[in-house]
Amino acid sequence: MEKELVIVLDFGGQYNQLIARRVRELSVYSEVLPYDSSLEEIRGKNPKAIILTGGSASVNPGVLELGVPVLEIDYNTIKNNTGEDRLRSFLFKVVGLRGDWQMSDFIDETIVDIKEKVGDKKVLCGLSGGVDSSVAAALVHKAVGDQLVCVYVDTGLMRKGESEEIIKTFQEQMKMNLVFVPAAERFLKRLQGVTDPERKRKIIGEEFIRVFEEEKAKLGEIDYLVQGTIYPDIVESGTSTAPTIKSHHNVGGLPEDMDFKLIEPLRLLFKDEVRVIGEILNISPEIVWRQPFPGPGLGVRVLEEVTKEKVDILREADAIVREEIKKAGLEREIWQAFAVLPPVRSVGVKNGARTYAYPIIIRAVISDDAMTAEVAKLPWELLQKMVRRIIAEVDGINRVAYDITSKPPGTIEWE
Repeated sequence: MEKELVIVLDFGGQYNQLIARRVRELSVYSEVLPYDSSLEEIRGKNPKAIILTGGSASVNPGVLELGVPVLEIDYNTIKNNTGEDRLRSFLFKVVGLRGDWQMSDFIDETIVDIKEKVGDKKVLCGLSGGVDSSVAAALVHKAVGDQLVCVYVDTGLMRKGESEEIIKTFQEQMKMNLVFVPAAERFLKRLQGVTDPERKRKIIGEEFIRVFEEEKAKLGEIDYLVQGTIYPDIVESGTSTAPTIKSHHNVGGLPEDMDFKLIEPLRLLFKDEVRVIGEILNISPEIVWRQPFPGPGLGVRVLEEVTKEKVDILREADAIVREEIKKAGLEREIWQAFAVLPPVRSVGVKNGARTYAYPIIIRAVISDDAMTAEVAKLPWELLQKMVRRIIAEVDGINRVAYDITSKPPGTIEWE
């Protein structure tokens, strides 16, 4: 049976991509295309309907002559019940769609696509241990089996205990071919003296690729690189309808001369959809429900210049924040909870003596997909416990603050 596709033409605006998500939640597959996509590209996808979002003053008249129903809508008429009803009515009463698309269909189609693209060639997966790269690795492994080689690069910017956990999970539990590359020294050297967050992201992204290329030379002929890129990564890295908010290391940070063809099986999905795929593929809950962690790691949570000293301080403080969130039973309720180290120091008092040390900023947010986020209203007692432990257990810290900024106007990460 032919798959039903709804194309969302994006004319700009921060919330437009979420409309595609609302369509998928109604069991109809949707894809987002920029407003200036060619009629040939749109027609070639054989859509059953088209949704215009973010203002349609510059719509190509040919779109309206494709012979499929067209709906103009924005996020504000969609975020309430009236808008939801309007969207549902359009899809099922006007267009007459079946609404039978499931995430398992996406998995089956993606596996077929990967097999056709790769053939009998080897595939390299850049594995970070986060949700996205782990699900991407499992999906590609299901498609090509032992043709997949996963490379985990310890950049020196990982969370406490993360490298050990990743090795145990993927080598011992998931039985994947995992190559471990200790590379902390080279990453920290490349970041020395760098303060601009965009430069940091691009340096980290390029260094990842160089490590993968070196490993490829050791492993033999490998044409393809798997990445856990998801849709918010692409949007925030800049598109023809969205300005660059921050370059994700696996999108805006990729070098132009890299010696790989990319396989990004999750690039059209949101984080919650990635988790659903992970559960279908029977990936352990510890991985599937792990809080998001940026590809550049603690390199973008140590603000401005990154040094080993600062990373070590932040790693310990971050571990305390995550431990206390888990103890409080809030790990699944909260989208992300972590620590940030700003490039300032202040005067304090510890054990009756003057200190001049860094502050730690705690960040905790609630979100469905990372495109928008609200501040988590952590219990006061929990925050106090975090503060007491961080001050007492982490050398170099004498002050703790809590970030109460939503997204927008802020972003979830500080860099």
